[in-house]
Amino acid sequence: MFDTARLRDTVLAAWTASPARFREDANAEEDFALGGYRDRLVVELAQNAADAALRAGVPGRLRLTLADGVLLAANVGAPLDQTGVEGLCTLRVSGKKDEVGAAGRFGVGFAAVVSVTDAPSIASRLPSGEVHGVRWSREETAALVAARPELSAELEGREGHVPLLRLPFSDDSLEVPEGFDTLVRLPLRDEAAEQAVRRMLEEAGPALPLSMPALETVEIEMDGRIRTISAEGWHVVAESGTFTPEQVAELFADRPTEERARPYWEVRWAVPGDRRADARGRVHRVVHAPTPSDEPLDLPALLIASFPMTTDRRHVAPGPLTDFLVARAAEAYVRLLGELPATPDLLDLVPGLMGKGALDAAIRREIVRALPDTPLLPTVSEGVVPGNQARAVEGPAEFLEKIAGIVPGLLPAGWSSRHPALATLGVRRVEPADVVDMLSGEAVEDKDPAWWRSLYEVLPADDPEAIGAIAVPLADGRLVRGPRGTLVLSQESGTSEPASSLTSLDPPSLTSLDPALLAPLGLRIVHPDAAHPLLLRLGAAEATPRTVLEDPLTHAAVAESQNSADPEPVAQAVLALVDAAGLTAGEAPWLAELALRGADGELYAAGELLLAEGSLAGLIDPEVPFGVAAPDLVEKFGPHVLAAAGVLDGFAVVNDSDVLLDPAECDHDLDLEDEWLEAVLDLLPDLDVPPVVREFTAVRDLEYVADWQNALALLSRPPLRAALRPMRVLAAGETVEVPSYTAWWLSRHEVLAGRRPTELRLPTGDPLLFGLYGEAPAGIDDDALKMIGVRSTLADLLDSHGGPEELLDLLADSSLEVDRAQLRSLWIALAAVDPDRVSPPEAVRAVLKGTVTVADVEDGPVVVEAPDLLPLVEDRPLVLAPFDLAEALSEVLDLPLAGEVVTGAVTSAGTEKPVPPEVRSLLPGAPATYVEHDELLVDGRPVPWRFFEGAVHATGVDGLARGLAWAAGQWGDRLAVAALLRDPARVPLLLAEADLDPTASI
Repeated sequence: MFDTARLRDTVLAAWTASPARFREDANAEEDFALGGYRDRLVVELAQNAADAALRAGVPGRLRLTLADGVLLAANVGAPLDQTGVEGLCTLRVSGKKDEVGAAGRFGVGFAAVVSVTDAPSIASRLPSGEVHGVRWSREETAALVAARPELSAELEGREGHVPLLRLPFSDDSLEVPEGFDTLVRLPLRDEAAEQAVRRMLEEAGPALPLSMPALETVEIEMDGRIRTISAEGWHVVAESGTFTPEQVAELFADRPTEERARPYWEVRWAVPGDRRADARGRVHRVVHAPTPSDEPLDLPALLIASFPMTTDRRHVAPGPLTDFLVARAAEAYVRLLGELPATPDLLDLVPGLMGKGALDAAIRREIVRALPDTPLLPTVSEGVVPGNQARAVEGPAEFLEKIAGIVPGLLPAGWSSRHPALATLGVRRVEPADVVDMLSGEAVEDKDPAWWRSLYEVLPADDPEAIGAIAVPLADGRLVRGPRGTLVLSQESGTSEPASSLTSLDPPSLTSLDPALLAPLGLRIVHPDAAHPLLLRLGAAEATPRTVLEDPLTHAAVAESQNSADPEPVAQAVLALVDAAGLTAGEAPWLAELALRGADGELYAAGELLLAEGSLAGLIDPEVPFGVAAPDLVEKFGPHVLAAAGVLDGFAVVNDSDVLLDPAECDHDLDLEDEWLEAVLDLLPDLDVPPVVREFTAVRDLEYVADWQNALALLSRPPLRAALRPMRVLAAGETVEVPSYTAWWLSRHEVLAGRRPTELRLPTGDPLLFGLYGEAPAGIDDDALKMIGVRSTLADLLDSHGGPEELLDLLADSSLEVDRAQLRSLWIALAAVDPDRVSPPEAVRAVLKGTVTVADVEDGPVVVEAPDLLPLVEDRPLVLAPFDLAEALSEVLDLPLAGEVVTGAVTSAGTEKPVPPEVRSLLPGAPATYVEHDELLVDGRPVPWRFFEGAVHATGVDGLARGLAWAAGQWGDRLAVAALLRDPARVPLLLAEADLDPTASI
C-alpha cells in the first residue's frame, strides 16, 4: 500500500549513482540516532502520537508497553499514510511543516529508534478497518547494499554498517490494539538497549503532555504495573502568535528555509497546582522546544517554547529569534505569577538573577526587570499591589492588622519578611524599630489609650531593644516615646503584692494612687486604659508608692520644691507616698530637701525641721537655725511619716546597701563624708575596682549636737549603737573591717567632756599609756568608747592606722610626763613597727645626761647600739633600748646609730695580756687575750673600755669586766666578772650560784 518497493529502488539508485550519498545518509542517521536523539525515544514516540491526534482532531492518547524485550507504542489519531512513510524514510524532511501546533518540525525524530533496535515496524488501522504497515531491517538493507558492486567499497569501509530507515518494507502482520489507531513495535537490540528504554520510561513525566497539548494522557505499562501521566493539576499559561513578513525577514535571517516556512511562535509555562508536594515529579529542569533540550533552566516552572535549535537539537540557537522569544517567555511568566493564588508560595516562583546558563540568565533578567512594577502581592487593606509599593513586616496577623492603616502596602501574615524573593520584587522590609517610629505623630493622633493597649497585646516582643521606643499614652494626655521612665498604675499599687506576680494588667477603675494627687510631681503615668504587662518588660515601673518615690521626676520635684511658688501640693503628694510606702527614718535621705511648713509658717527643708516632741530637740545647739514642723502636718501624717521624710525626731539614720566607696557614688549628704571616705580608702590597698560596703549605716546631723553627754548615751544604746560598729568592706575579694562613718566622726570631735576620744584612754587601760592620754569619763561602756576611738592598750594603738605616728607625736609633746622605764618599754614596742608605716618624727623623747627630755632631730639624737659607745656620745640625746633592737628602732625613727656618728678608733697604746683562766670558766666565749691600757683613749677621749676590731681594750677592773662580757656575748654577767677579777677566790662560790639559776634563764 505504501509503495515501499519504489521507495527502496529510488534510494538504492541514488546510492548507486553516488556512493557518497550512501555514506552521507549513513553518517547522518548515525549522528541523529547516537547524538542529538540518543535519549529521545520516548519523547519522539509521544511527539508522533501528539501530532497524529492533532491531525485527527481527537484527544491524544499513548500507551507504552515494555515486555519480553520489545517496546510497543500504541496511539490514537490519524493513521500512517504515504506522506508519513516517506517522512520516516528521509532525514530532515518533515511532512508536518504546514501543521500549526505540530510537535515534530525537523523530520528526524523517528531516527531515535535506531539507538535501540535494528528492526522497527509501524502499522495503522485505516478507516476501512484494514491494517497496513511498514518495517525496516538492518540485515535486509545490508543485503541489498551488498548486491550493488558500486557500493561495496563504502560498505567495506563501514564494516557492513548501513542506514536502517532509508529502505522500507511492507508489513501488514502487526495487530493494532483495540482502542488505538497506530502501533510502533521496537524489538530491542540487547540488554543495554532494554535498560536504556526502561530508564527513559521511568523518567517520563508530566512534561510530555504539557509540552504536547494534543496528547492528553500517556500510559506506561512495565513490570506488570500501569502508570498514567497527564497534565492534570498543572497551571498553564500560553502565549502564541504569527510573525509578519517583516518579522520573518528580521528574526529568521539566520534560520533554515523550512523554519522560515513556519511563521508562528508559541510560549507556554506550567507549574504544578500543589507546589508543596513533589508535583513536578519527573520533569527535568531544562527548556522544552517543545521536546526537552540540554538547555538548563533552573526556574521552578516548566517552559515550552518554539525556540530555534542548533543542528544537534540539544541547544537553543542564539540570535534575534531567541531574543524575541526570551522577551515573550518573560512576559508569559509574569502573567503566570499574576494568575496564581496570591499566597506566600508565590515567592518560591520568583527567580533570582543567577542562572545556570546563558538562556536561563537572559530569561531571569527579563522577568526580574518586569516584576517590581507588576501587581502581584496582596496587602492587608489595599488589595493587590506591585512589589515596589509593598512593605513586609514580621509579626502575627493581629499585629499586622493593627498597623495596616499606618504602614502602606503591608503584606499579610505568613509572607516572610526575610524571603529573598521580596528584594527581587522590590518589596521594602520594615524592621520593628522602623514600625515603632511610624507609630507616632499624625499617624496615631486619633488613637485612644485602649487602642494602644490592644497594640501592646499583639506587638512582637522577641527583640525588646527594637520596640523599646514604642509610644505610650499618659494619663495627662501626652504621648511619650518609650516606656522607660513611665509608671504603670495597677489595682495592686500601694499593696504588698509584688509587681512580678502580675500576669495581667487590666485597665483599673480604682487605685490607691490617685493620678490627680500625683499630678504636681510631673510624673509620666501611663493612662490606665493603656496599661499592659509589656510596658513593664520594656522598662516601665509599676507605680507602687516606692517606685513613684524613686522616679527621677519625683526627685526633681523634691529638689525644686523650695523654689516653687506653691510647694504645698508637692509636699502633700510626697508625704502621702512616704506614708503609703512605709518608709522609715533615714531610708530616703534625699527627702530632707522637701519643702515643708514650719510652725512659724515659714518654709524649711525637711532636714531643717524638728519634731517638737522629738528626743533630738533637747540635744541640738539652740544657735542652730532649725525650725519646728507645723502641727497640722504632724497631726495629718504622724511623726513617723515626717521623720521618714527627713524631719528630725531622734537621730536620723541613713541606711544603704551595696555602696561603692567611690567619691562619685558614695554621697549621703553627711557632714565630712568625703573626708571619712578618704580616710577609709587610705586604709585599703589601691584597687582597680572600688570596694563595696554591703550594709551602710550612719547617724546624720551630728554636727548640730550640743549636749554630748546625753547624745552619747543615746548613740551607745541600740538601735543607734549599730552605727558605731566597724563596717565590713569587700575589697579585692576579701572582707575588711573599717571604721564606720559615725564612729569616725565622733573620734574627730570633742564629744567626751570637751575632748576628742582619741585623746583619752580607758580607765582600765594599758599602764604604758598613762601620762600620754587622759582618762575617759565614766557613763559609757568600754566597748562603745573603744569604737569611737578611746585608747585601750599599747598593742591596739600600734596596730591601728596611724597609731605609731600618734604615739611618736605624744612622746614629742614635752607637756606630757613619761618616766624612763615607761619610755624604754615604749621604745621596745615601737621597734617592732614596720618603718613604712611611720613618717620620720621631728622630735623624740630621749635621755640627755641621765634626764628624760624631748629633743629636736636637729639636736642630733642617736640610737645607741653598743655600751662602749656611750662615753663617746654622752653629750647627745640618747634613744636607749635593748641593744639588739637598736637597728630596728633606728629605721623606725630614721635616726642614726651611735656608731654611725663617731669613729670609735682606739688612739692609745697598750699591752696584750692573757685573760685569767677563772674568767674563761665564767665566760667560755671570751677571747684568750686583751689589751691593757694605762689610759685608754678612743677618738682622743678617755674611756674605760672598747671592743674594737675583735680585741678587748680596757683600763681598770670594771672596764675589763665589761669588755670581756660584751665580747663573749654575756653582757648580763659583767658585774659577776668584775667581782671575779677583784677576788679570784670567790670563783667556786660564783659558779655554784650560776648553777642554781632557774631553767628559764639558761
